[in-house]
Amino acid sequence: MGVLKQLLESGRFVVTSECGPPKGADAEVIRRKGEILKDHVDAVNVTDNQTAIVRMSSLASCVILKDMGIEPVLQMTVRDRNRIALQSDILGASALGIENVLCLSGDHQCFGNQPHALGVFDLDSIQFISTLKQMRDESEIIGGEALSKSPELFIGAAANPFADPLEFRVVRLAKKIKAGAQFIQTQCIYDVQRFRRFMELCDDQGLLDKVYILGGITPLKSVGMARYMSSKVSGMLIPEEIVKRMEGVPKEKQREEGLKIAVETIEALKEIKGVCGIHIMAIEWEEIVPEIISMAGLDNRHEMVRGE
Repeated sequence: MGVLKQLLESGRFVVTSECGPPKGADAEVIRRKGEILKDHVDAVNVTDNQTAIVRMSSLASCVILKDMGIEPVLQMTVRDRNRIALQSDILGASALGIENVLCLSGDHQCFGNQPHALGVFDLDSIQFISTLKQMRDESEIIGGEALSKSPELFIGAAANPFADPLEFRVVRLAKKIKAGAQFIQTQCIYDVQRFRRFMELCDDQGLLDKVYILGGITPLKSVGMARYMSSKVSGMLIPEEIVKRMEGVPKEKQREEGLKIAVETIEALKEIKGVCGIHIMAIEWEEIVPEIISMAGLDNRHEMVRGE
């Protein structure tokens, strides 16, 4: 059993983070980021050609992190692979000892540096989740052909509580859980009130006892970043008071203010029923992750069991 699954099942509050692979073949980029995050987080996601930009593969990057003693989470999108490649890569990942997989649709290729690439989308993300569950639990691939050995997998998915309508986001999450998702990492949370309502609706549907939910945290570097994410990033919700708060401090103090907002959000998430941890997405700012964890009082988080 992997570290991430073990910690979540034991009731510990977990912290995961994210590592973006380089736009090249330099493994030292991954190692440098790994050294920053090692001993501070419980697992590290490796993004899969995020924003549809060509980067070192998530699978190769996960192997590098695993060799460093870091628990990796393999992100895999259905944008670039058909069902043959998806199932093949999963078998390969399991053979290499990578158990945690986050199943994603992927950003559309028109947003990246290969806009004329063909999107595959042979399976959608929910079908992909179901496929992994079938491979693991029934030891067979799509169509029913038996595997010689089933992969060991801890299956994850993403959720966006901030897209409309809110009720549909709960329905979609329920479908992912039914398909086999065991842990969820959410979109960046800035509107805590909206997220709290999402979790209440999930509780009403009996979902909180069926899945581990990690709240997404992205520290703001500047008011410009806040404005851009609010207006340009689909499904992102940054309340106007957050933007105004960032505007209200001098430019040289905006990163500090962004950290304060992130820590305040974490403190609020700790008190929300069903939140099992946080997922810190410090985009190309990995060095700030240990500071956020310390500021949020999470250095000794494993000494406390959720609900105590």
